[in-house]
Order: sequence, then structure tokens, then C-alpha cells
Amino acid sequence: MSLLIVGSVALDTVSTPHGKMDDALGGSATYFSIAARLFGQPVNIVAVVGEDFPKRHVDMLIGKGINIDGLQITKGKTFRWEGVYDESFGDPETLDTQLNVFEFFSPELPEHYCCSEFVFLGNIDPALQGAVVDQIDSPLLIAADTMNFWIEGKLADLKKLMPRVDLLVINAMEVRLLSGEKSLLAGARKVLSMGPKILVIKRGEFGSLLVTEDDMFVLPAYPIEAVKDPTGAGDSFAGGFMGYLASRGEVNFEELKRALVAGTVVASFNVEGFSLERLSAITREDVEARMAHFRKITEFTVPELGDV
Repeated sequence: MSLLIVGSVALDTVSTPHGKMDDALGGSATYFSIAARLFGQPVNIVAVVGEDFPKRHVDMLIGKGINIDGLQITKGKTFRWEGVYDESFGDPETLDTQLNVFEFFSPELPEHYCCSEFVFLGNIDPALQGAVVDQIDSPLLIAADTMNFWIEGKLADLKKLMPRVDLLVINAMEVRLLSGEKSLLAGARKVLSMGPKILVIKRGEFGSLLVTEDDMFVLPAYPIEAVKDPTGAGDSFAGGFMGYLASRGEVNFEELKRALVAGTVVASFNVEGFSLERLSAITREDVEARMAHFRKITEFTVPELGDV
């Protein structure tokens, strides 16, 4: 089934303890689409870049089987971001942000995108996310991402959007900010009461949490020996999650759990290299092998109390 991603395509300059990369291909829609395409379903991208956007990056997206009919190339410069990570690999220090053409981004879907069954609204203004929902015909699942900037600055628009999406993907800090609750689980319940039926909480090195009204699932992060660059980890997680769901063609709690595993595994590859160098090199077989290993190291049995 087809999958639509609306978000950013950018050029990133990133420094970590392992080195530096200048003007690397980045952006939420880029990481998402490369990750999602691993599961074999059509991926339609909607984003905007400037005239300076390198043709080799366009060719790479096409080569990965990503439909770029919705990639707008407009007069001006491409969105640029520069950041640096310290040895803890926590939130990066932003050194420079140049929105450029992304500042005036107005997502317009090509007609053949409007029938996409799975839709992911990347981290953009919630009013623009709502405008995308208006253009979708009969989706099976609409998911959205957001961040503290929109929670603090566009809360009214965000609250209008939330009843219109089925699934929300945010991190633990954003759950607490949006809900006003210190307890993550209490915060999750409050966020669900705002409209979405499913909440996926990203917890970085501590894994992730899937919560619905009736159930929950807790998953650790896949252990990595050497993290080189965490940029795009959340977006590749979302791409793996949604790409898996689109490949299955149905949404139920068991498939959501498996999708969480898929997203976690794909993100674990992403952090092993700078920019997209690792993510773009792996195959579906690599993902399946790591998923099998993940199952092996997390699976356990519970003995009868009389056997203890």
C-alpha cells in the first residue's frame, strides 16, 4: 500500500566526536522515506528545496524508488541546519538554522498522492498538517509528528489537528509538555484524550512506548556499540514504523508492536553512520536479520511460581 510523507528536505552540517560532515543530505522527509522504502511499498514525498539542491540527491531518491512528483524545486536556497553533538549524544547544540524556501512551504499534493492509504505528517506547522489532511481521500491511517516549538507556539492549531489523526509520534519531553503531567503514562492517557487513538513515545536510548486506550507495549532500544551521528534517528524510526505498517496493509495492536520493532531496528542502523551513509546502504535482509536478533535478546519466559 502507498505511503505519503510530508516534511522537510535539507542540507545538514553535523559535527560529532567522530567527525564532521558538511552540507549532507538531511531533513525529516528524507530520512523517513529512505527508511520506509526498505519495506517495499511505494513512498510518495512532499517537500520543498531550492535551486541549489544537488541533482545527485534527487537522483539518489529516485534510485531508491521514491516518488518525487511532490518535491517542489523553487527559486531560492534549500533549508540548511548546522549542529554539534557532544560525547553524550543528547540533544545537539544548534549553531545555525536557515529556513530559506522551507519558510514559505505550502504542501500541495499531486492528484495521484491524494489516495495514499498511509499518511505521515512530518514535523511542520500543525496548520499545514491540517491542510494536508484536507487533501487526502480515504486513508487507512494518518500519523503525525510534532515538537515543543509547535506545542508552545501553535497549541490551538495542534489541538484542532489531533482529533483528525489516528496516531501521534512524539518524545517523552513533548508528552509531558503537551499534557502538563509529570508521569509519562498519565501524560500519555491525557494526550490520547485529545483525539489520537494511538500514541508512540520515543525515549531515545531508553527505547519506546506504544500506548492505546486499552493496551500498551514497552520496547528497549537496540544496543549499538558505537553511535556516530544520531541526526535523523527519530525520522528513520518513524519511517521504519510506517513502512512496516504499509507493507502489512492493516492496523491492529499486534502489527503496531511489530512496527515498533521495525522502526527501532531501522533507527539503530541510521545512527551507525553520518547522514544517510549507513541507512541508504542497508537492505531489507539486513533489517530482517537484526529484527530476528532483537527478538532473541529481548525474549524471555516467565516460570511458574512453584518452579522458582
